Amino acid sequence: MDTSACIVVGTDGTPSAATAVRYALGEGVRRGLPVRVVAAVTAPDYWTEALAGARNFPPLPDLRPIARETAQAQVAAAVAAEPALAAADATVVVVDVAAGPLGQALVDVADGAELLVLGHRGRGALSSALLGSVGLYCLVHARCPVTIVPPEWTPAPTSAQQAAQTSAQTSAQPPAGATT
Repeated sequence: MDTSACIVVGTDGTPSAATAVRYALGEGVRRGLPVRVVAAVTAPDYWTEALAGARNFPPLPDLRPIARETAQAQVAAAVAAEPALAAADATVVVVDVAAGPLGQALVDVADGAELLVLGHRGRGALSSALLGSVGLYCLVHARCPVTIVPPEWTPAPTSAQQAAQTSAQTSAQPPAGATT
């Protein structure tokens, strides 16, 4: 998939990444742009790989399918939670796996994109005020706008949802002058 005129979102399977995926899908629908969901995996250091082998962790070649499945599951969960995200036929979602240092892999994939979306872990008062190393790297090096989605982000209601809510509120209220 060509990254020009698309939205790229990085995911690692965490809840903050799931929030970023929901945000990116909503932006794709709103802007009428395809969304590229990228799970970046990095090769372990030689000592980490030896330790992983000793503990029966999957070797590097097996990490890519796992990362792809996790990203696909996050897309499916976002669409299941918000059916409006699936309603726009024009929004194409491509799940991809990029290898290399996480920040660099995301910046490379997002070269020429309309937007790069990342989640923010936000652990604790001090940590939530600080940006992680991947987010900071992308903000400094990306050649496109970068959005860091806070963990507490929720989508704004659509105009149809607002109209339905207003209608439900007015139908629940008794007419003016009515006695109960």
